[in-house]
Amino acid sequence: MGRGRHAGYEDQRELILAQAAALFARGGYPGTSMNQVAKACGLSKATLYHYYRDKYELLVSIADTHVSRLQGIVAVALAQADDPHGQLRALIARLVEEYANAQNEHRVLTEDVKFLEAKDRERILAKEREVVTAFARVVALLRPDLRESAMSKPLTMLLFGMVNWMFTWMKPRGALAYEDMAPVVADLFLGGLEAVQAPAKAAAA
Repeated sequence: MGRGRHAGYEDQRELILAQAAALFARGGYPGTSMNQVAKACGLSKATLYHYYRDKYELLVSIADTHVSRLQGIVAVALAQADDPHGQLRALIARLVEEYANAQNEHRVLTEDVKFLEAKDRERILAKEREVVTAFARVVALLRPDLRESAMSKPLTMLLFGMVNWMFTWMKPRGALAYEDMAPVVADLFLGGLEAVQAPAKAAAA
């Protein structure tokens, strides 16, 4: 009988993924070594290989875990409201929240997916397309008149453009937090500039 995994095994794997994602996001997948990952985790290289067989497996796990979480938040957000307006606001709020807590993973997914082998890249991109499609369906419900012109997907990608790179300009300890920005994004997308309401803390500043 083989040895069972010790208590905390999965926690250690998650810690390694988080450290690897931070290194990949900062130095790129090609520029990061397993030695650097082991050092960042406070592990020996031999111990690191006990959890992940190589750097490529780390990359696959980071990208797959992140996009799988995105699929999960879409399912939860869609269940939060019955009407398309409520669903889109919930989707935006959950997406902003996820990106706020997974900036490194998001950067790896967007910038290092090109280093994946074809079968892994297609599997992960297929999950990503499912997330986009879920958003696009809600957008199509909000503007059924645009269905014939096939605008729901381009509009969805514009929405993702507002959210995806928010972490590149927002300051970690700035006047606005990510949860403050989610309603702003929803207001701007649904109603235009005139519909945007300043967050309470910004209005009071």
